[in-house]
Amino acid sequence: MTVQRSYDAVIVGGGHNGLVAAAYLARAGRSVLVLERLPGTGGAAVSTRPFPGVDARLSRYSYLVSLLPSKIVRELGLRFAVARRTVSSYTPAERGGRATGLLVGGQGTRESFAALTGSDAEYTAWRRFHAMTGRVAERVFPTLTAPLPTRAGLRARVADDEAWRKLFEEPVGVAIEESFHDDLVRGVVLTDALIGTFADAHDPSLAQNRCFLYHVIGGGTGEWNVPVGGMGALTDALAGAARSAGADLRTGHEAVRVRTDGRDAEVDFRTADGEGTVAARHVLAGTSPHVLAALLGEPAPPPAEGAQLKVNMLLKRLPRLRDRSVDPHDAFAGTFHVSEGYEQLATAYREAAAGRPPSAPPSELYCHSLSDSSILAPGLAARGHHSLTLFGLHAPARLFTAGNDAARAALLAATVAELDTHLAEPLADCLATDADGRPCIEAKTPLDLERDLRLPGGHIFHGGLAWPYATDTTGRWGVETAHANVLLCGAGAVRGGGVSGVPGHNAAMAVLGR
Repeated sequence: MTVQRSYDAVIVGGGHNGLVAAAYLARAGRSVLVLERLPGTGGAAVSTRPFPGVDARLSRYSYLVSLLPSKIVRELGLRFAVARRTVSSYTPAERGGRATGLLVGGQGTRESFAALTGSDAEYTAWRRFHAMTGRVAERVFPTLTAPLPTRAGLRARVADDEAWRKLFEEPVGVAIEESFHDDLVRGVVLTDALIGTFADAHDPSLAQNRCFLYHVIGGGTGEWNVPVGGMGALTDALAGAARSAGADLRTGHEAVRVRTDGRDAEVDFRTADGEGTVAARHVLAGTSPHVLAALLGEPAPPPAEGAQLKVNMLLKRLPRLRDRSVDPHDAFAGTFHVSEGYEQLATAYREAAAGRPPSAPPSELYCHSLSDSSILAPGLAARGHHSLTLFGLHAPARLFTAGNDAARAALLAATVAELDTHLAEPLADCLATDADGRPCIEAKTPLDLERDLRLPGGHIFHGGLAWPYATDTTGRWGVETAHANVLLCGAGAVRGGGVSGVPGHNAAMAVLGR
């Protein structure tokens, strides 16, 4: 194939990280080409209308923003905003045969803890624990867009030996059990260690600790915010910033091979109309490390396995709760926890690790439209419609390999049944219908995500998260590979995972020598 043109940088994959890298490099005067396999940019950070004839733009895959530094928004001049959720979380429970729950956020938090546990002890422990994670967040988050600190350097920056022990050295289950006594409260804390990570609270690998760390350091505060306009608003703004700076974004262009001698590279691609080749000084891969290895013709990294069920819904009304003391508009405004007591999570993990679907599938829900109704057409919002997103935990890909469709349907039914135990009316009665009269609900398994987005094993982080400090193999920015002019700029980079733009920023800085 004839080389069509030479660029300073060719970026493989137009997800949010690839777009961040493209915008930074183009603004620095570099010639940039982005090759995106799908018909549009955005990758997993997109808004779509999944239900025929229904004007609701849902964040179909990724759905919350916390790890995106304001520095990136500011430096790229993005017209993008987030809305703060009014409630942190609600966790329904049954105590003494009575429906109750724990509502965190707002002025009633202390009273909610006392009503659930019978004293102020857990509330006091909650405040102490989150003060500790808040101090860590404030000190660690700013390092994500700087060259990697050493382990000793990061520890010195944290400057809290107790926090370092609890978060970086011992399984987070130890800290949770030391700090809290109520099973439900322990479970609420643990969930941050399990979103997108298949692990037990006491896993010796500390995979759960790394997941917990990234979930509590966002923005330097740990708050999880809603992207105004849906996740697509962010990636549309990023694509606009990259184009306005001069980057060439080509959708429907699939990279199929990368060749490099460490100084110069060539990327072969194909489209619906044929094939082509472009040359580049640098290649930045917004793909997973597994896809990059295949493009380079190199051995694949260790297998990755996603472990979640992602469900999108549109409701004609929010369901009423068995716990009548809580307004559904408050309960669903934050994270609504289902079957996420500490022991329930441990049981679900053991069952799934043994290859069996959890008998009580744990899940988390939230209602985007309560914080940002702009994702719904005015008519839908006026009639009381709401979006609802559910993220099921401990649903590893291995549960779906024998028959994805049947396993998906069975796990979805079991997950909804668990939710229904806390509702005063079945969820099914609250679902809106599409233009064909079908309920507005869709579910995605790890195998679906691997097929649709090429996430390895359906893993939303492209693989296990890494500590945000340097090791012998990380390189200066955590984006380097064995080839001097080939860099990772996706979630598989060190300090990747989540919607952050951090790997894209760091790969661009590595190219620019900053």
